[in-house]
Amino acid sequence: MSVWQRIEKVLGSLANVLDPDNWLPGGKDAAFTLSIVALSAKMAMADGVVSVSEVHAFRNFIKVPPEDVEQIERFFSLAQQDVAGFRSYAKKVKRIFEVSPHSLESVIEGLFTIAAADGMIHEGELEYLKEVSDIFGFTTQKFEQIAAQFMLDDSGTDPYLVLGVAPSANDKEVKRAYRALVLEHHPDRLMANSVPQELADMGTDRIAAINVAYDVIAKARGL
Repeated sequence: MSVWQRIEKVLGSLANVLDPDNWLPGGKDAAFTLSIVALSAKMAMADGVVSVSEVHAFRNFIKVPPEDVEQIERFFSLAQQDVAGFRSYAKKVKRIFEVSPHSLESVIEGLFTIAAADGMIHEGELEYLKEVSDIFGFTTQKFEQIAAQFMLDDSGTDPYLVLGVAPSANDKEVKRAYRALVLEHHPDRLMANSVPQELADMGTDRIAAINVAYDVIAKARGL
């Protein structure tokens, strides 16, 4: 049974589906996907306006089978309108994946993917993502490392920040950090951390950003 079939069972009672406490019966991968949907809906409201590009970005990332589109988009719409703030959602999502911080990191990365899909991450979205990250228990350093994989400024992304190492790190430490990140974002590892097969390719872009950062450092150091 695919993750979408399990989600369909969870969504069978839309009266209860807005409460994350009701998501686990579909399995942790279904709960992961619903976390992305609900928090994406809340993020779309971060600047007070839900733009067409934000909805389009959501639809591109959450690749739903045609037969399930109406139900998932209804849930997305309901989550936008729900009076419960995103903080309560984020706290319950944290509780669902409390013993799996890598799953929480993947949720943040999924939200960043959607936020960056229109070519830039708006200030309101970044503030939203930082607050969700704080609720999940990530340090500022970890948040900045994740953000660096998605954000470019005029001078370009700091490759050391992407790898999560200091510029003073020796070559061995740089290589170790690079290999650990590539392994962490491998599709098989993501699936082991509750990321469903249907979304496991989200790691591909992250690995690409990690490879670019490492190549810049390796070239500068002659590795």
